[in-house]
Amino acid sequence: MNTAVETAPPTAKLWFCPNDELAPGITATLAAHWLDDHERETAGQFLFERDRRQYLVSHVLVRRVLALECGIPEDESVIWRSARGRPFLQKPAGGLPRGGAELDFNLSHAGGYNLLGLVRHHRIGVDIERLDRGHQGLAAIVETFAPEERRWVARAAPGRARHVRILRLWTLKEAYSKARGLGLGLSFDTFSFDLADDRGVLGFGPPPDDVARRWRFVELEPVPGVLAAVAVMADDGVEPALELHHGFPWARSAPRALASSVR
Repeated sequence: MNTAVETAPPTAKLWFCPNDELAPGITATLAAHWLDDHERETAGQFLFERDRRQYLVSHVLVRRVLALECGIPEDESVIWRSARGRPFLQKPAGGLPRGGAELDFNLSHAGGYNLLGLVRHHRIGVDIERLDRGHQGLAAIVETFAPEERRWVARAAPGRARHVRILRLWTLKEAYSKARGLGLGLSFDTFSFDLADDRGVLGFGPPPDDVARRWRFVELEPVPGVLAAVAVMADDGVEPALELHHGFPWARSAPRALASSVR
C-alpha cells in the first residue's frame, strides 16, 4: 500500500485560458466533435458571435481538462446540471479511468477569459472579472455586501481603487457560493471577508449554515486587469496544494504553485 499517495494533500488545479488561445475555426471544429446536444443548443441561442465564442471556448476547455485529468475522452464525458445550473461530471459506474471516486470542477468566464478549477476531494468554486468592465452596476453590487465590507469599500478612493475592492469581494463571494452549489441563491450579506489592502484573505465569516467545513481562498490577477478568486473546501489541518496552468491544455504542462489563505 502506498501510504505516501494516500496521505498526500489534495491538489486544486486551475486553468486560465484566454479565448485567443484557440482560433475560431479550431474552436468550432472541437465544439462540433466534443460538445453534447445541450451545449450545442445553448451555443446556438446566443445573439452575438463574441458571446457564442466565449461559451464554446470555455466548454471545450472543460472537456479537454476532464479528458486529461480523468481519462474520459472529450466526447464521452457526461455532464449533468443541478437545479441551480451547476455542472457535474457523471462518473462511470466503475470509477474514473485514472482512479479516484471523487471529482469536482467549476467554470467562470468574462470578457474573453476563462477560468476552470478542478479538485479530486470536496468542492471548488471559481470566479473571474475584468477591471475594465466599467462602473455600471457596481453600486448595486456593493449593496449586497455585509456592512463591514461596505465600510471597507468606502474607505478606498473613488475610481479604480474602489472598483478593485468591489470586484475582489464580488469574485470571492461568487467563488464561495458556487463551491457551495448555491450561486446567487446565497445572500451575500450573510457572510463576509476581511481582505488585505493589496491582496489576500485575512479572515472569513461564514453564513450560519456553514458549520462543517473549512475553506481556502486564493486571489489571482493572471494577467493585468483581470481579477479571479478561488474557494476550495478543505479538512481541518489539511492545506491543499494549488496549481495554475496558463493557456489551452493541448498537453500536460508544468503549472505554477500558488499559496492560499486560511479561514
